[in-house]
Amino acid sequence: MDPSLRQIRYFIAVANSGQVSRAARDLNVSQSAVTTAIKQLEEIIGTPLFRRHVRGVTLTYDGTIFLQHAQRVFVAVDEAIHAPRQSRSLVSGTLRLAMTYTVAGYYLPPHLERFARTHPQVQLQLTEASRRDIESGLVSGAFDIGVMLTSNIVDQESIAYKTLMRSQRRLWLPTRHSLLQRVTITLQDVAEEAYIMLTVDDASNTAQRYWNLTSYRPKVLFRTSSVESVRSMVASGMGITILSDMVYRPWSLEGRRVEVVPIADPVPTMDVGLAWANNVELPTAAKAFADFMTASAVAPGDEAHTP
Repeated sequence: MDPSLRQIRYFIAVANSGQVSRAARDLNVSQSAVTTAIKQLEEIIGTPLFRRHVRGVTLTYDGTIFLQHAQRVFVAVDEAIHAPRQSRSLVSGTLRLAMTYTVAGYYLPPHLERFARTHPQVQLQLTEASRRDIESGLVSGAFDIGVMLTSNIVDQESIAYKTLMRSQRRLWLPTRHSLLQRVTITLQDVAEEAYIMLTVDDASNTAQRYWNLTSYRPKVLFRTSSVESVRSMVASGMGITILSDMVYRPWSLEGRRVEVVPIADPVPTMDVGLAWANNVELPTAAKAFADFMTASAVAPGDEAHTP
């Protein structure tokens, strides 16, 4: 028996939310329907996709791998629906596209590959830059459009944006850490542990904002711009961290496991999306790219933000 699109869609919802009950609310279906779909999917695949615990669920290693393929399934379905219209458009021109480090490493490459395949006459000019440089480049006209962390945009008067994905931030821990035995983990609990702080793409500034809403502060042992350095240090037991599911991988480069659990306190999502200069008409190639990305990955309920 092959998995159904419904089962895969329910699986993705649970993986993104970390809770069956929340996924059911987001999908507007019963919790039992989601539970049954996940159980059937695991039986078809022949391996557990989630690790169950009192706080919800986390992906197993096999679940993490399956999620990557499952997301591509839905993108492929959308491409099949839109491909006839796209092939008729025969869009051409140059696309000056800027992206931040996190987007370039953990989000955009498969989308770029599909866009290039469906729009072969568009010439891509790709630039990796900081959030500040992308914002100024969009305003000055150096870039046509950017893919960046829309939750970090500062110049919201000059920059319009549309969120494509919201990635939950959760706590990363080494295997057998004592906090894994807790039913609920708060920022107060995190503040008592050594902390590995990621700095790239304004990550430390974002963390500071939600820590400032509490009376606690992380005990920062090490600051780094490398996600892989954070992963390795957490996996080796040097400290813990809070990062988004988008950059989570269960294994460090040394083959040590990183566990992930939710935080009880409010922690904002990391939002990824498109950004462009406000009140400026996008060139044809940039408009085609924006339409392609929106059709592929737009977050439910999100509208474009224009000043």
